[in-house]
Amino acid sequence: MLKVGLTGGIGSGKSEVSRRLAARGAVVVDADKIAREVVEPGTPGLAQIVAAFGEEVLRPDGTLDRERLGSIVFADTEKLRVLNGIVHPKVGERSEQLQREAPDDAVVVYDVPLLAENNLAPLYDVVIVVDTPDDVRLERLLRSRGMPEADARARIAAQASREDRLRIADIVIGNSGSLDELDAQVDKVWQDLTARAF
Repeated sequence: MLKVGLTGGIGSGKSEVSRRLAARGAVVVDADKIAREVVEPGTPGLAQIVAAFGEEVLRPDGTLDRERLGSIVFADTEKLRVLNGIVHPKVGERSEQLQREAPDDAVVVYDVPLLAENNLAPLYDVVIVVDTPDDVRLERLLRSRGMPEADARARIAAQASREDRLRIADIVIGNSGSLDELDAQVDKVWQDLTARAF
């Protein structure tokens, strides 16, 4: 089993890379997806978040209002630390379960947005960084996610710098061009990963 850490800042296109690797046969463990699962209604994770941040982080239907919670925690590093202390251990437990269920010869790609921030690079055989200039990421967040500019800038600022991410990279995928260019890079990376795995 080859354990691959995949990371990139918000708006870098990491999810596009993750989808393309899955289409080529990788077993993808998506930390963001798991982070949403562990705070669904009825979970201990959601109960802990409400206890820490109050009922105002819930929507009327009882689901977590991620945008409201994001605006609270990305403006206050202590509150972000509290949230991470609730969510990260639960994400780790579920990720380990998914790894145990993968075939022994799998290329397991862990899609981890905060890999650099949480010093997780040593956990992986290979670290892939999707690298995109900050101005391109900002424009994508404004255009494709409709995020207010102040929120987009705060989220970019709350994450590791490009330099910090590149420092831990074994493989860098530049993603400021077209999807065809991205596909071509992912093809080469997949060949590299399968060569390492077998």
